[in-house]
Amino acid sequence: MFIFVPMRKKILVVEHDEDILNVVTMILEGEGYSVIQSRTEFGMIDKIINEKPDVVILDIVKITAEGTALCNAIKETEETKDIHVIVFSTHPEIKSKQIDCADEVITKPFDVFEMIKVVETRLMA
Repeated sequence: MFIFVPMRKKILVVEHDEDILNVVTMILEGEGYSVIQSRTEFGMIDKIINEKPDVVILDIVKITAEGTALCNAIKETEETKDIHVIVFSTHPEIKSKQIDCADEVITKPFDVFEMIKVVETRLMA
């Protein structure tokens, strides 16, 4: 008899603050997701290509070319362009600024239920 066990959805969280990274990981794992953690953007395109996450949650500190470089690279790279990117940011103008690479933007501090809803919505898209 064959029993089908669905694969857990994989989420890559790139967050500079270790405490926030650990809290987000705990929340997402509690929801049944597999979480890959990173505190830096360095080498992330290769990691994203190799790990093939379903969603990337990305901390953006500054809304500048440097600050959004990884987000843009994800959407401009053939192997990663279809991966959903959710941006986390404390930047005061994050909601009013246009971040073309982001599928969704969540302001920090964030509401846990909003984050889960946004992740679920992106996974269904």
